[in-house]
Formats: sequence, structure tokens, C-alpha cells
Amino acid sequence: MAEVQYKKSDFYYDLPPELIAQTPAEPRDSSRLLVYSRENDFVEHRVFRDVTGYLKAGDVLVINSTKVLPARLYAHTANGGAVEILLLKRLEKDKWEVLCKPGKKCTPGKSFKICDKLSFTVESVTDSGERIINFTYDGVFENILEEVGSMPLPPYIKEKLKDKNRYQTVYAKTDGSAAAPTAGLHFTPELLEKIRGMGVEIVEVLLHVGLGTFRPVKEDIITDHKMHGEHYEVTEQAAASINKAKAEGRRIVAVGTTSVRTLESATGDDGIIKAGSGETHIFIYPPYKFKCVDALITNFHLPESTLVMLVAALVGREKILELYKTAVDEKYRFFSFGDAMMIV
Repeated sequence: MAEVQYKKSDFYYDLPPELIAQTPAEPRDSSRLLVYSRENDFVEHRVFRDVTGYLKAGDVLVINSTKVLPARLYAHTANGGAVEILLLKRLEKDKWEVLCKPGKKCTPGKSFKICDKLSFTVESVTDSGERIINFTYDGVFENILEEVGSMPLPPYIKEKLKDKNRYQTVYAKTDGSAAAPTAGLHFTPELLEKIRGMGVEIVEVLLHVGLGTFRPVKEDIITDHKMHGEHYEVTEQAAASINKAKAEGRRIVAVGTTSVRTLESATGDDGIIKAGSGETHIFIYPPYKFKCVDALITNFHLPESTLVMLVAALVGREKILELYKTAVDEKYRFFSFGDAMMIV
């Protein structure tokens, strides 16, 4: 049978703008949770901390330990021309790929000052319009960045973030993301401790979230869309834990689409996950046969995005649109600071 040629518009749904969350829930685990059981085709409406009722001893909960860089920086030229840059990817120690606006000011050879301790020079322009820049600084780069950088909140969040840490997971460790793995924002240290106490194994993987995550799909036929690359790592220990669980028939529960992308990138057709690191360009859309992931905790994603396509691969296109309609009717909060969904 010929594979369905899905169009971008096949993943569109209507979202009233007032349902786009502008601030995170307080406390973190008080956000709402829509639970969908594939086995029973049944929906339940809960609070996120009730996630413990849908996990069981022996499950492996896979989290992404990436940390968001304060990646938005404001700079000026000697004669006062102002630009904003967004760090996308570290290429070498002091060389970065960045988004620059307005781009017309960021021409190769031009130098900009961010503060007394930090400046950069534009080296080149990529085919897709990003800039390659070289930083010069006085001191420790990460410390200066922490001082002068601001959190790269998505453009649909208009409110200023009062506490930088609310756009980090409580388990964030390794600097490198241009956006948060937002499904993880709902966990508190106490909730994670409770989950561990139930006999659930918590395993860390790493995927540095790139801005391509938010980049709209421009092509009409989704298979024509070119996925951005993101750096991922799976340690020997993580691979061993996941492979043992799979061999024993235990569930792998991914926290967020970034964990899914990591696990599915590192797993072979034989269902064995291999330790290592690399760049993944994986694009998951229906019909996709999952090699590693059994259940998913995720936020509600933008219409026509690669993320909503990934979740649709787990439950089917019609079902995901039906679940999103339910979430809209029930006035769930959407996107980065919004509520969560668990698919079991």
C-alpha cells in the first residue's frame, strides 16, 4: 500500500490566542495533565503531580539534562548600530553559529561590542542566513554570558520572565540549548524523588535543543521539509539501563520530544540503543514505527509543527487532532509554559 503523503495543513488546528501560556504554573507540578490511554482509547484530566498514578515500578523515565544558555545578546557597533543575536550552536571554542537581526547589519568583517568584556566579529553567512561569529572576551566566557545574556524565550511569550530558572528544568546540567526541553519544566525535585521511590528508574540523555525546533514547516508536503541538526549524547550507562529494561519488557517513558528524538536516533532497527554522540536530523511523522519509546510526556505544540507531527506518529493524526480539540475545549494552556499531556 502506498504511504500517505501528508500535507502541512493536515496537522493544523485552531487555537484561541488566550490559551497560549505566558507564565509558568506555580508550583511547577500544579500544571494540568491530559492523560490518553491508547489501549483503552480513554482520556483523563488530572494535575501534573498525578503523573505518579500512570508510572509503575520498573518503568524507565528518560529525561533530557540539557541546560538553556542565556543565549539572547544585544550588541552595537562603534557608531551605535544596534543588533540582537541568538546563540544557536558552538562550532569551536569561541566560534558560534548565531541568528542575527537585523541581518543586513551583520556583514562579514563587521565587529560588535556587547559589553566591556565581550565583543564579536562576523566571519561569514551560512546558506540559510545564519551568521558564523568569533567572540573575543576578557574572563570566563560562560560567566560573562550568565551576566549579560537573557533567556531566549519563544516569540509567542510576550511577558518578561521574572526568574531565569523557570525556563530551566530542575535537572538541567549541560549548557548548550537555545530553548528548553519544556515537558521537563513540570517536574520538581520532590516529585522526582517520589517517582524514584516508586521503583521507577530515571535515566538521563542529552540533546541540545536548537531553534529549528520552532522553525515553521514551509513546504506543503511534509516529507520535503529539511530537519535541522541537533547534538545528542547517550552514555554507556544510559544505554545499558534502557537495553536491560527493553529486554525485560519494561516501559521506556520519554519526557519530551527531545528525549524521543535522542532515543529513536540512537536505537538501531534491532531495537538496541547504542551509546555515543552525534548530530541527529531525525524527522518523526506518521506512520513511524517506534523502536524504543513506549510512552510519552509532552507539552501541547504549535499547529503544523514538526513536534505535533512527532506526537501524531504515536497516536495517529486524527487522534492527535481530536485530543488537541479536547484540550482547547477544556481550556488547557498551550506551548512552552503550558500544560502537559501523557500518552500511555
